[in-house]
Amino acid sequence: MKQTILVVDDDKMILKMARDILENKYNTFTLDSVEMLLDELKHTIPHLILLDLVMPGMSGLEIMSFMKKNEKYKDIPIMFLTATQSAEVETECMNAGAEDFVTKPFVPAVLVSRVERVLALKEYQNNLENMVKKQARQLVRRERELNRAQEKLLHQAQEINRMQEEVINSMANLIESRDCSTGNHIKRTSLYVKRITEMLRKEGIYKEQLTDEYIELLLKAAPMHDIGKIKIPDTILQKPAKLSEKEFEIMKTHAAQGGRIIVEVLAGVESQAYIDMAMEVASFHHEKWDGSGYPKGLSEERIPLSARIMAVADVFDALVSKRCYKEAMSLEEAFAIIEESAGTHFDPQIAHVVLKNKEYFAS
Repeated sequence: MKQTILVVDDDKMILKMARDILENKYNTFTLDSVEMLLDELKHTIPHLILLDLVMPGMSGLEIMSFMKKNEKYKDIPIMFLTATQSAEVETECMNAGAEDFVTKPFVPAVLVSRVERVLALKEYQNNLENMVKKQARQLVRRERELNRAQEKLLHQAQEINRMQEEVINSMANLIESRDCSTGNHIKRTSLYVKRITEMLRKEGIYKEQLTDEYIELLLKAAPMHDIGKIKIPDTILQKPAKLSEKEFEIMKTHAAQGGRIIVEVLAGVESQAYIDMAMEVASFHHEKWDGSGYPKGLSEERIPLSARIMAVADVFDALVSKRCYKEAMSLEEAFAIIEESAGTHFDPQIAHVVLKNKEYFAS
């Protein structure tokens, strides 16, 4: 069954263009006023609304605010249509609750890609919630037959965990696909995190914190460290040059945004221990040992250990990887920066262990 999309814009040419691009794949309805949208919502709950940011009467942001306060409409994803490429405007839209935005006039492939991405992310979340609820009901019923159903219950629990990890990795890969990295950043940083924990345990550093359970949660949470970048405009993420001061301030918001997204998406689905770990990694991996990082300016051991480990892994991969704004750095240069930054950017004990085990860490 085709998914339903409402396109709302007071420009009939834009409506026709959107319909021509989308109607082969989606049930696409075009509306040229706020009044038509509100009337249509009385009998249609669409899968997605493409909403012009500037409308006569109510603005797009005002319309979205109204919908988010209405229980019937609050879960409908909204993608803004805008004629401007201003990073400030795009950031305002995302912070207000929009799932994405696209500039007018449309590039067909870009519009289709953005629509598919928003619908896919919404479907991931819905499917996961439905699966978990369904499995929870089954587990309650089968608990009365525990002695005959242990093996089956174990398999189901593993399957739920697999599905959760797939959704988490899908979300993380979605962010990586928008960034200008050369790919596999998530896999590489997760590997570096694993090796750092192994080296710390071998040296007996932070041994009370680095339990098997802690490391398992950290490795599962590491792919979520940049989830907040879903709120950052493409104009900033994909800029092939150094960011301006204003753009960098916007980029920095991804850390705090990441923590909020993790709670919104995973609350009631994942364990609280995992949510706490993922929040730490996403929110604080840009804090620095000397207190000069962001978003809270934490210092030394006030920064969670998980985030201090993630910081070294993330920065090292950024240094040795080619990005749209720079070439890759040699391993020697990268390790020199790690050494220079020990005790300022990085936890000195973690940096020391990495430098002591260069060949294993970077192999």
